[in-house]
Amino acid sequence: MKFLNLRILTRILIVTTSVLPAIAQSINPPTIPQTAPMNDTEKNNLDLVLDWWREVIQGRHTELAEKYQAEDYIQHNPSVPTGRAAFIKFFNSLGPPINPIPTKLSPAPVVQGARGDFVWLIFEHVAKDPQDLSKTYYFYSFEVIRVQDGKVQEHWDAAKKMPNTPPFVAYNGAAPSKWNAGELSETEEHNLSVATEASKDMLQYWHPELADRLLDPGCVQHNPNIPQGRDGFKQGVRHIPGRAPQEIKPEWKNEPVLSLVDGPFVLFMWERKDKDPAAPTQDYSWNLFDVVRIENGLIKEHWDEGQIAPPTAAAK
Repeated sequence: MKFLNLRILTRILIVTTSVLPAIAQSINPPTIPQTAPMNDTEKNNLDLVLDWWREVIQGRHTELAEKYQAEDYIQHNPSVPTGRAAFIKFFNSLGPPINPIPTKLSPAPVVQGARGDFVWLIFEHVAKDPQDLSKTYYFYSFEVIRVQDGKVQEHWDAAKKMPNTPPFVAYNGAAPSKWNAGELSETEEHNLSVATEASKDMLQYWHPELADRLLDPGCVQHNPNIPQGRDGFKQGVRHIPGRAPQEIKPEWKNEPVLSLVDGPFVLFMWERKDKDPAAPTQDYSWNLFDVVRIENGLIKEHWDEGQIAPPTAAAK
């Protein structure tokens, strides 16, 4: 099989970065590289995952998969079958290994951490603004990996099902919330409550006015569709169609399947369903992510999967 292009690889499992000339200032700011606090075991888990990513994912040295991955490795990317053997078969189809094995991750995650059984990574990409090609913007992809007995056991990302990929097989095992996500400190409990109120009450029940006490005035927004700062956020979401405030209730309207608190960072992961492009009468599952960084009790930085949509025909 010929190499898949980088755009497809990004949507499947390999995270790549577009290389663009410096043509203009970007719409949204880049991320300053950051690492969450970890204990020794969590640091070992992060190192394991980063080595696996460098050697097997980016380097495509699938002969090393057994060193890093459990035989019954669980894959939640809907385009890649589950199991280590299926993983190896898929990556072998992408082309030969890269020699020598890269000594550094390229790209490397811009935010990374490990907590309990989980390792989480955020990768940054750059693209041209489809509505103004003289500008660029940054967008992000997310990876969550569960480590068990010193091996990569389970993987989630935000990829959707690609055409001409193996049939989707639903996973009916333990939910991610069943695994160890670490014991929270008092500060982390507060960070979780702030992030939950922002995601559940402010956005799901649609009360943007809560930004006044949840967001730092200088909140850094990495979604390229939303202006910077607390006031920019309120202005940016004011005219979103079809949204109206609802009575806030204790329960989530759409509860995350994983809430991971790692020092100042809070990661939420949701499961979504969509129609299989190869079988429109069938659904498949994929995941959605949201990450915030809390500083002095307020949301200081936010990442999600937002990208800029091409202009509509009417707007051209």
